[in-house]
Amino acid sequence: MRNHIKIGTRKSALALWQAEFIKSELQRLNPSITVELVHFNTKGDRILEKPLAEVGGKGLFTAELEAAMHAGDIDIAVHSLKDMPTELPQGLTLGAISKREVPYDALISPQYKTLDKLPKGARIGTSSLRRQAQLLHRRPDLKIEVIRGNVQTRLNKIETEGLDGVILAQAGLKRLGLDHQITQVFTADEMIPAVGQGALAIECRADDVEMLDMLSLIDDEPTRLAVEGERSFLNQLNGNCQVPMGVHGTIEKGQLTLKALIASTDGKTVYEGELSGPATKSVMLGKNLAKALYEEGGKHIIEALVKEGIIK
Repeated sequence: MRNHIKIGTRKSALALWQAEFIKSELQRLNPSITVELVHFNTKGDRILEKPLAEVGGKGLFTAELEAAMHAGDIDIAVHSLKDMPTELPQGLTLGAISKREVPYDALISPQYKTLDKLPKGARIGTSSLRRQAQLLHRRPDLKIEVIRGNVQTRLNKIETEGLDGVILAQAGLKRLGLDHQITQVFTADEMIPAVGQGALAIECRADDVEMLDMLSLIDDEPTRLAVEGERSFLNQLNGNCQVPMGVHGTIEKGQLTLKALIASTDGKTVYEGELSGPATKSVMLGKNLAKALYEEGGKHIIEALVKEGIIK
């Protein structure tokens, strides 16, 4: 059995928290091993002046770490699952998905507190087209400002750029001890979260049997089944950052319920749906819900984005 493990991680405070959490779990379950963190500065971290959708999407946060895994420079990489493409590079796999933290979106608005109390024309910061579409669907008067950077950088923009509020994932704020700044949490009925939001993914080489065995002790089956359904929905529609889509899975008494949305970027057109079935059939449920929303009208949104050259 190996006695030393190298974890690849981005350098942001949230990424380091996540890597340290998995490090502590591995050492708790395997007291004889040592674990080292190897820091990476990914393309997604370097390019901050443009919306994520314009510069390549989710793979920007994972490519460097995945290359290092292939090269044997690191054993595993820890990611926010919502940052991961649904298709992984050949030879790599998700060795574990840890128990999910709260999956919801949160508003931080020190002055106005809630979405309903924001004045007409209020400026709200987000880098997510999914959040943008759902905000504009409820409040078409809002002015959406694209913000990038780590959690603290985006929070600081409330003051530095005079924003009336920002939208961030509740899980990230909670992990960093910043959840006291939240002024409103959106339920899944109010704003459907991103695929995998709140869950951590541990990626490793598919042929690393020893590592897979160790990671199996961290894997949380209910979380995995729920997010497999969510990722199946996204994969069926070739979803990426350029299409405002959200999907959220919950499991109760062995039944998985998926609630999903496809929207136009301006929020004027929204297609929502829900589907339930055995959690063990999560992949099929995700595909079926995606097909249903596509036929209901989602295809028109996707076709329009293709025609405009926004997606290919």
